[in-house]
Amino acid sequence: MHISLYIHFPFCLQKCLYCDFNSVADAQVVPGEYVAAVVHEMELLAERLPVLSTAPTLYFGGGTPSLMEADLVERVVDTAARLYGLQPDAEITIEANPGTLTRGKLADYRSACVNRLSLGVQSFDDRMLTRLGRIHTSRQALESFAAARNAGFANIGIDLIHSLPGETPAMWQDDLNKAVALETEHISAYGLSVEEGTPFHALERSGELMLPDEDAALLMFQQTTEFLESAGFEHYEISNFARPGFRSRHNQVYWQRGNYLGFGAGAHSFMNSPDFGIRWKNPDSPALYMQAVNRAAPLEEEKSVLTEREAMAERFFLGLRMLDGVDGGLFQREFGITPEEAYPAQLSRLLSDGLVEWRKGCLRLTDRGLIISNQVFMKFL
Repeated sequence: MHISLYIHFPFCLQKCLYCDFNSVADAQVVPGEYVAAVVHEMELLAERLPVLSTAPTLYFGGGTPSLMEADLVERVVDTAARLYGLQPDAEITIEANPGTLTRGKLADYRSACVNRLSLGVQSFDDRMLTRLGRIHTSRQALESFAAARNAGFANIGIDLIHSLPGETPAMWQDDLNKAVALETEHISAYGLSVEEGTPFHALERSGELMLPDEDAALLMFQQTTEFLESAGFEHYEISNFARPGFRSRHNQVYWQRGNYLGFGAGAHSFMNSPDFGIRWKNPDSPALYMQAVNRAAPLEEEKSVLTEREAMAERFFLGLRMLDGVDGGLFQREFGITPEEAYPAQLSRLLSDGLVEWRKGCLRLTDRGLIISNQVFMKFL
């Protein structure tokens, strides 16, 4: 059984103004104690697995996992290999903030078997970085990328955000130009989403957050696809672009409803059997999480066993995120009915509206559907 692994490191030096992830700015944290709890959780859960597993991917996310020293990362990697059959060719990714990297740390990460770097650049414009509350500068981002290459990283992804306060399509194009000029293997380009509970949300409600209008945001989305495809990138998921052979193997597990186990505070897990799958998450609070692990107490919160209908819906709204779409034959083998039989009214309307299409046996979003993808997904909820 293939089971991908996710490690959540929720600590940051400073929480960004737009961020609603499970993260905390905590100068009192002792990373070694937290990682010891993560390793203990990995040991406890391994004892409960019904069958032997192999892990094709391992992903360190956050928070800011690049605050960890390489010896702590290596401890987790070794535990994954010992208990979960981490494959020799596994994709091992760490998310990194350019403001936390040094040449030595990057070299040590490579020595610890990390082979993919996800660099949280967000923008190459220092004005935008300040507005986002980021702790790094554009120069640090460029220097971190060069240092990663020198350390031996041959698989580097860059995260960017468009439709920022005060941003124009021309400014966004400059970000895209700089990312492509670095010859990176992967680019994630997200439109800014203002989430409830964030400082940006409070600023938006008070009228102090001046965002680009819908036309400008749409133009930035369209220019992203057109420019990156012309530069040789494969548009394989709504917000993700890769050089041939460099798709994120780990993230594809999520979109394809593959098995994954999450370790750490607030981490989510999913197993696609028994029946139609089960999901659960860990406590968000790092302190409560560590206390529970150290007592060997049950961690699962918000545990849910999926019904067949819920699994069908997930197959659609996750699968349609990928440009390959939902394979009709695989859907029928999994659920015993065709997609048209599962969602006759929804698919009839979406097809007639030109928002989805059949291509080579797969149901996929059209260019129009990509633009309003969230509205399409809502049809299956």
